[in-house]
Amino acid sequence: MKLTLEKANQIIQGATRKARQLKLAPLTVVVLDEAGHLKAMQREDGATVIRQQIATAKAWGAVNMGISSRSLEAVAEQRPDFMSALVGMTDGRIMPVPGGVLIRDESNNLIGAVGISGDVSDQDERCAIAGIEAAGFIAGI
Repeated sequence: MKLTLEKANQIIQGATRKARQLKLAPLTVVVLDEAGHLKAMQREDGATVIRQQIATAKAWGAVNMGISSRSLEAVAEQRPDFMSALVGMTDGRIMPVPGGVLIRDESNNLIGAVGISGDVSDQDERCAIAGIEAAGFIAGI
């Protein structure tokens, strides 16, 4: 399976559907392809503008490092100097907190990442997983 625009939009719909079921704060959902390029983005009514940059940084860090932003958070805790250098050399494009989840196909190939911002990071991640699974992909956390 490939990450098409249709599939990216299904991910966003699944993620926002989950957020509304949970009555979360308004979310911004970003879907990037395997190279870290924007595939789709939606900002729910009421979501603050900076949420797009946060969601993008969560997804961009995940897809470019090949691990979830939750895992990047663990790296930041264990190796703060490494993470500081990494954030610096990427011009701040990485956000090492939960909410950036890898998108994998049925063969476990990395095909993109979802980044969500708007609620607490654990809930952002929960919605990303729901969206990925709703589109028939595997969430890499």
